Order: sequence, then structure tokens, then C-alpha cells
Amino acid sequence: MAHELQIGEVAERSNVSIDTIRYYERRKLLPVAPRTAKGFRVFTPETVSRVLFIKQAQELGFTLDEIRTLLTTNGTSDCLRVHDLLDAKLKELDARMKAMREFREKLKHYVAECEAELKKHPDSAECPVVVEIAHVERN
Repeated sequence: MAHELQIGEVAERSNVSIDTIRYYERRKLLPVAPRTAKGFRVFTPETVSRVLFIKQAQELGFTLDEIRTLLTTNGTSDCLRVHDLLDAKLKELDARMKAMREFREKLKHYVAECEAELKKHPDSAECPVVVEIAHVERN
């Protein structure tokens, strides 16, 4: 095998734990590594690239099952599956961004209410925003 790596080397180069490498193997995100006569797993440098891809995909919001789908495609015949997965992820992201924009506007409204209250009553003990939020939660 060309340039074999032990599990610790893969973990170090990928900036993950050894347990993470084992977990990815169990979840079938990594091919089962062949073993030496003494039972040690041996990996190729491509394993490092694959682990880095998995971590990047997780950071982008993909689940491990979705990542497995991306990793198990066999060329153009699976392009439609990949397209559908990516399209669904885009729609999910658009929905989350819309919710975040709405939440941002609500927070801006609350900040303005606090500022108005503090201008009128600098020593106010009761914040109208807390009262408003508590009222909304009860309804």
C-alpha cells in the first residue's frame, strides 16, 4: 500500500480524535481500513481528505446521513440524487435565513423599546421588553 497512515496520523492531520475516525468507520462514512498482521488499521492519505470533507460538510449543516449520500455517489448516474440533496439543503437554509431576519427585526424592535424606556426613565426597575415577552409566552 502506498504511503500508509495509522489511525493517529489520520486523526492528527484531520484535526479530529481517533474516536471520531472509528465512529466515521462505523457510520460507513469511511471505507473499512485494512489491517496489518498485528491488527492495526492502515489508511491512505485520501482518508485524510475524506475526513476533512466530512468535517466541512458538517460545518455547512449537512447531517452524517446526508454526507454519506454525497460520499457514496458513483459519478454522473447519481448526480440527480446529489442535486436533490443540495437543493433541499438550499431550501432549508433559505427558510432558516428568513427566520433569522425576522428574529433580527424583533430584536431591533426590543432594543428600540429599551432605549425609549431608558430615555424616559433612566432608573426604571421594570423593562417593558421583559413584560412584553412574558405576556407573549403566556398567550
